[in-house]
Amino acid sequence: MPETRINSAEASNLSNAIPEVTVDTAQTNGANGDSETRYQIQNFAQNLGYYKQIPELRAVIDAKSTWTIGKGFKSDPETTFILDSIKGFGKDSFNTILENLLRTMHIAGDAFAEIIRDEENNLINVKTLDPGTMVIVVNKQGLIKGYEQVSKNSSEKGTTKKFKPEEIFHLTRNRVADEIHGTSMIDTLEWIILAKKEVQEIFKTVMQRHIKPVMIFHLDTDDTTEIAAFKIKMDKAYADGENMYIPKDVVVPEVLSVAPNATLNPMIWLEYLNKQFYQTAGVPQIIVGGSSEFVEKATSIVYLAYQQNVEEDQLYMEEQMGMQLGIELELEFPVSLENELLSDESKDGNESMQPNEAGVGQAQ
Repeated sequence: MPETRINSAEASNLSNAIPEVTVDTAQTNGANGDSETRYQIQNFAQNLGYYKQIPELRAVIDAKSTWTIGKGFKSDPETTFILDSIKGFGKDSFNTILENLLRTMHIAGDAFAEIIRDEENNLINVKTLDPGTMVIVVNKQGLIKGYEQVSKNSSEKGTTKKFKPEEIFHLTRNRVADEIHGTSMIDTLEWIILAKKEVQEIFKTVMQRHIKPVMIFHLDTDDTTEIAAFKIKMDKAYADGENMYIPKDVVVPEVLSVAPNATLNPMIWLEYLNKQFYQTAGVPQIIVGGSSEFVEKATSIVYLAYQQNVEEDQLYMEEQMGMQLGIELELEFPVSLENELLSDESKDGNESMQPNEAGVGQAQ
């Protein structure tokens, strides 16, 4: 008979049972010391797929682009005349070209457009390009020496078109240190996107099972031919929503179901992921139509905070157009609440102060 003394108990060692959480290191994609360094975006097709298939991602990227460019620009008559003649791929306006470039920059990290000038070096067109086909080429010092466009035509694979630095309008998002490219918004959102998609697909299946539950049929036969024939009849009747009539005691049906409280509520996890998504994207949910959780004053504060981000993007675009295109303009902000918010603060302060409070602390 084994010993059952309490002093024979031993403590376990769980120090390695749960792996330590770590984050992978990263290095910049800067000049590597060779005579030239080349960089081509590799994941644009995947990111474009996310943009086209994930509605909330599309909403925040479109919102950032629309709020930055959507109200148009102000400039002197001569510049306005030049920009009004720019048609992009033939049916563009200068506003839609800028909005396209900004949207692409958030998706890919970089956006490119061909700068087309006449013989007298006058700007006559700006034509957007596929960032997935563009190669950035820098010299040993990390300065851009040119661009190359790889053909998308499979029969022309390997052929390239070369551009001088001044022939390409190039935008980069959140460039870090000596990197020669920008950073896609989707890079930090990908895990959240996939986690949300996973729980949504699982919950979709759960809802389907509640509406049309899985059935178990206990058949009084082991004849495979009879079982196969019964499956065909029952599956068709179930799919068509029809009744099925069978001899008594030959088939015993059973609904395969899960008790309502037997599983975790996925909505709590989905709500958490949703908040993380909008916080990481830097676009408040009220901007894309979700405002039920905010009171009016809180909504104004959130809006004002977002305004600063939009104005930063507008400043970046204005500076790049001045440096790369040689045009000076001012992008208009849609609607500012700053003055209204300051006015409300002033009113709140006056209303909260009672007449006799003004003299509190004064000598009698």
